[in-house]
Amino acid sequence: MDKNISELVRDIVPGPVLVDIGASGDPPKIWGRIAPQSVFVGFDPDLREMRETTGEGFARSVIVNEAVVAYKGGGQAEFHFTKSPYCSSTLPPDTEALSDYLFSDLFEVEATKMVPAVTLAEVVARLSLPGIDWLKADTQGTDLRIFTSLPEEIRSRVLALDIEPGLIDAYRGEDLMVDSHRHLTGDGFWLSEMNVGVAVRARRTTIRDLTPADPKVTLSTVQKAVRGSPAYCELRYLRTPAWLARSGATRREYLLLGVFALLDRKYAFVLDLCADYGKSFGEDAVSRRLRDAAIRGIKKGLRERRSISRKIRRLFIRKPDA
Repeated sequence: MDKNISELVRDIVPGPVLVDIGASGDPPKIWGRIAPQSVFVGFDPDLREMRETTGEGFARSVIVNEAVVAYKGGGQAEFHFTKSPYCSSTLPPDTEALSDYLFSDLFEVEATKMVPAVTLAEVVARLSLPGIDWLKADTQGTDLRIFTSLPEEIRSRVLALDIEPGLIDAYRGEDLMVDSHRHLTGDGFWLSEMNVGVAVRARRTTIRDLTPADPKVTLSTVQKAVRGSPAYCELRYLRTPAWLARSGATRREYLLLGVFALLDRKYAFVLDLCADYGKSFGEDAVSRRLRDAAIRGIKKGLRERRSISRKIRRLFIRKPDA
């Protein structure tokens, strides 16, 4: 499948533009299979200067040394550095709401500083990008507003969107999941993937007060033993075929969305896209290869399901005693 996807992307010009805001470490693994044909843009405010390279597997890779904000703010933004770097944000933590959860200590603010800041639209212009095809945003509370801050001509051409909104009030004034989902599904996206992150709901003071009476009841043991409650979610949205039709999408956008759906293993959706592509543009070699790749994915999934079923049957069906 990797080789087939790579060959498909080579025939789609220009190649994908992949943007990762709030990147922590390496680019998303799902992008690895299309990296050689793609432009990657990541953000790391800790860098001294912008870094551009053709390494890391991408045709072009740029790391921008600025925080991303939704609106122009004179090139700077207030940034709250928390105990866990993964919780740092331009929004202040909602300490009162967080106090009901054991992981509240991760959000303790250790420093608040002004950092270099830029809007996403400014980065697109600065790097002379043709647009953004797949946007991944994990900005701790501002994912939706950053997406909606893009000019219409850029925003309407985004084909895939990964965000990580909260289900609880972790930051003051953050974009929660309920608001993000309502907006995006009304703006031509459908929810393709969802993973829910959990946190134990209990006040740290309650557990600490109990520990002297029962040393086995500690913050650590409760964290390990108690079932967590939904706190945030990782969401992936893909454009709908109806949106592509309404917005006058090009051949490239239909095909590239199909490649993204292949990466996400939404094979049946790819078949829908290929059918609509054929009606709008007529079948061609690339669309047939896209359709064939989806069919192979379905057949592979069926083989894997049958293999798992056989293994389960062997585990639970006992042979008669000799």
